[in-house]
Formats: sequence, structure tokens, C-alpha cells
Amino acid sequence: MNFKNLLYFAAASLCFAISSCTSKNTEENTEENKTLSYFSTTDTGVLDGGVKIIPIQTPKGKFNVWTKRVGNNPKIKLLLLNGGPGATHEYFECMESFLPKEGIEFIYYDQLGCGNSDNPKDTSMWDLSRYVEEVEQVRTALNLDKDNFYILGHSWGGVLAMQYALKYQQHIKGLIISNMMSSVPDYGKYADEVLAKQMDPQVVKKIKDLEAKNDFENPEYMGLLMPNFYAKHICRIPLDKWPEPITRSFSKMNQSLYVTMQGPSEFGVAGKLLKWDVKDQLKNISVPALSIGAQYDTMDPKHMEWMASAFKNGSYLYCKNGSHMSLYDDQQTYMKGIIKFMKGVDAGESKMKF
Repeated sequence: MNFKNLLYFAAASLCFAISSCTSKNTEENTEENKTLSYFSTTDTGVLDGGVKIIPIQTPKGKFNVWTKRVGNNPKIKLLLLNGGPGATHEYFECMESFLPKEGIEFIYYDQLGCGNSDNPKDTSMWDLSRYVEEVEQVRTALNLDKDNFYILGHSWGGVLAMQYALKYQQHIKGLIISNMMSSVPDYGKYADEVLAKQMDPQVVKKIKDLEAKNDFENPEYMGLLMPNFYAKHICRIPLDKWPEPITRSFSKMNQSLYVTMQGPSEFGVAGKLLKWDVKDQLKNISVPALSIGAQYDTMDPKHMEWMASAFKNGSYLYCKNGSHMSLYDDQQTYMKGIIKFMKGVDAGESKMKF
């Protein structure tokens, strides 16, 4: 190689190196900008980690509910509606391991009577229509709208999300119904005709006998349910290894709210929700909607698959290894599914396959 060619080769190598470094720096800067944008805040004054206490008006006066925003994405803001009824936002903490790296903003929210929110200790306040209006007040306070507002309702939160969508879908961009059927009578039938028959008949008899006596505080009651029902249909992770956010949330259950809405039985429904059924109204929900079902759920996965066909723009995510808490026991399927759904809706898709 002569001297002239050597100089040319050196110059070309230098240009390539500079180009590679520039490209790498640009990529790093882009990722850094994304991170900075996601964790930026428009809040002023003393910052408190995204917590916002929202005053809500009710028939019994004004109360405060607790919310906490994680991340910042103007186009995807996911409001989480916990189950129970009466649990807390805390079992959704697994979202922190998945959604921030996807740039998805999500909002923890303790419904009135739950967790960090006020508890009026008034059973007349435990009412589905009142909770619908509460969610609407929360939406307004958080400036959520049809261009960015996604709802994920899990279990009882799914009841609330469906009922909210039937009245206020004009404000929603995407709806996720997680592990909840659209008919409580159908759920009761599934529990009796399918789930109960999978259990030892002697265990079912003991549970029914205790329920008939209203002996729900008897340690034997939960002693029978935990290994025979909870471990198989609520969360299939071994009981001694249940994720701490689940046990923490469940330990704070508002029993007054739970019994009023669900009834005292852990194996069926007997409260205010006993006759709740919106199967025939799902066709009126036109926003993109994702129904999530699981093989071992307390809820019938076939019903939840049907729900996806009943929505005008419905999709179905099936967690073949999951139960009622499939966000934990079939976690990869669940999280990849909800992320794909939200990003798909953001890109203009209304239906998608999983």
C-alpha cells in the first residue's frame, strides 16, 4: 500500500469511526431523552412522587381519594381499577416491572373505602352507580380524555370499568377488562357447575355447611378455601411464595365493602352485585376493548372470549397458565398482551390478535 492509499484508508477509517460514534451517541441521546421525558413532570411546588389527592362529591358530602401517577406519556395514560371489591391498588405494583420501560404512564387509584382513600364507613356508599360517578370525577381531575385515557379494570374493577364505559365511553381511548365476566349470574352458575365439581365433594360440603351457618369467621373456612380454591383459581403460585403486593393488598381488604357488594361467601355472590348483568349491552361499547381470560380463573374463560366478540372492536387475550391473578401467575403473557393492546390502539388499530 503506497503512502497516498494509506492516507486515504486512514481518513476513511476515521470517518467511519466518527460516523459510528455519532450514530451511537445519537441513539444514546434518543434513549436518554425518552427516559427524561417519561420521568419529567408538569407538577409545580413541592413534588411528592406523583401523588394527587382528589376531592370527590358524593350524596353524603365530599371525600378524598388517593391517586399516584407513574411516568409521563401524553398519549397513553392507564388508570388501574382494583378488584375485591375493597382491595387496594397495591397488587398492581407488578406493573412497575413492565410498563415504565415501554414508556406507558399508569395511575394507581384507591377507590373510596379502599387503601389510602377516605373510608366513610357507610354501606349506602358502596354502590356501583356511585363508583361510576367517582371514576368520572377522577378522570376529570387528572385531565384524562379520549386521546389518551385507557382503563384497566381487574375483577370487581372490571365490573366498574364496563359500567363506566357504558355511560362515559366518549372519554375513553382503550378499555381493558381483566378476569371479569359481564354477568354475575353466569359467574355464579360457573362456580356451581364447573369450579365446585372440580373440588373434593367432602370439601365442598364442609364449605357449604359453614356458609349455611354464617360461620365465615371460623378458621376452618379459610383453611379449606386457601388450598382448595385460592391456590388453584385465585393465584397458582405456591401459597408460601405468593407475591408480597398481593398479600399486602388482600390483608387491607375493606370487609364492609366486600360483603356489601360481593356477599360474605368466597365461593359465589350474594351481595348487591347478585343480579348485575350487562351481556346484552356490550354491543354498545365501540371503543377498542380487550377482554382477558385465564384457563384456571374463577371466571369462565369462554365467557370472556365471547365478550371480545360482543364488543364492536373487541380483542381477546388468553392466559393459558393463569388464574384470577394472571397478572402474576401468567405474567409474561399478560403484560406483553396489555402492552401490545395499548400500543396497537395508539397506532390506530381497533382489533388485534394475540
